[in-house]
Amino acid sequence: MFEPILDCIRQRFPTTGPIVLHEPCFKGEEKAYALECIASTFVSSVGQYVDDFERRVADFVGSRYAVAVVNGTQALFIALRLIGARPQSEVITQSLSFVATANAVVHTGSRPVFVDVDLDTLGLSPQALAEFLKGNAERRGGQTVNKRTGLPIVGCVPMHTLGHPCRIDEIREVCDQYDIAVVEDAAESLGSYYKSRHTGTFGHLGIFSFNGNKIITTGGGGMLVTDDQQLAQRAKHLTTTAKRPHRWEFVHDESGYNFRLPNLNAALGVAQMEQLDKFVANKRQLAEEYRAGFSGLGVPFFTEPSDAKSNYWLNALLLDGEKERDQFLRFSNDRQIMTRPLWRPMHKLDMYQDCQRGPLPHTEHLYARLVNIPSSVRL
Repeated sequence: MFEPILDCIRQRFPTTGPIVLHEPCFKGEEKAYALECIASTFVSSVGQYVDDFERRVADFVGSRYAVAVVNGTQALFIALRLIGARPQSEVITQSLSFVATANAVVHTGSRPVFVDVDLDTLGLSPQALAEFLKGNAERRGGQTVNKRTGLPIVGCVPMHTLGHPCRIDEIREVCDQYDIAVVEDAAESLGSYYKSRHTGTFGHLGIFSFNGNKIITTGGGGMLVTDDQQLAQRAKHLTTTAKRPHRWEFVHDESGYNFRLPNLNAALGVAQMEQLDKFVANKRQLAEEYRAGFSGLGVPFFTEPSDAKSNYWLNALLLDGEKERDQFLRFSNDRQIMTRPLWRPMHKLDMYQDCQRGPLPHTEHLYARLVNIPSSVRL
């Protein structure tokens, strides 16, 4: 039953060994830059590669500023702090997400509130967001407050799931009506565009991840982007232990964080950025081959939403239901082809099951059916 699907995957990744879900691709100057970094002795959070990496990412996505940090979760945490997430506040996000999204909200002391996603984008639904706010929010004392809890709703974190852009312009429009700040979780979507504009640049802030399984990697790492100079300066200050510049004194003006990306990691990032256009083209070609191959088998393959150009970070199939999904996962992994379901939705995890949420029919539908298949860059 599933063997034709696996054959379609094997044709894209001819090997006698296991086929992994997504592995990094080091075909450029990674080794040379890393060795140069080591030779310079500037391997920690100060060095030319950090500055170069920030500049390259900002230029690529079209933002004025970029601040490199140790991983995407901390980038999101800092972004949320900058927009005012704190104890006794709330942040709206989607339940269908990697756990880091909700974790970052909780790490600020704020409470996550979950709304549904769109079936054709996998990302937060502007309609579901608008309906939730209409039924649960009111203006009080110059801020938007959740009528049920009495807490201010300070932020909204939509995610560009699997690299596919959500309807971020509509989400921003809804949030602007309620004076709610938008932080884009673009961790998976470097190289993705919505209406010819790069993801991560629609909100007040956006974040990217460079974990080992992302389209480019620094081993571990993340980036915060914004067009707001004050937010960028504050992000860099907070992530550098809130240290005030001085030739020799150690003066810190608040409790900051040691979140800056090491120069050695940034050296990998610079080499990876030099190849990013090639990586995106390669992954889009793989997606087209999959689409054509699965079309002949009558297997639904998830394609980029309208008005979007996706990096196709992880390719996905939509099966008939949870039973078939689990059968396929067992069948493929038993045959050394790594496949994975979507993350278990946040409202199904013990620590988040009591969080307020709107109706989540699309979240439940997708979780029961979607599986990710091997999606590595092939060079």
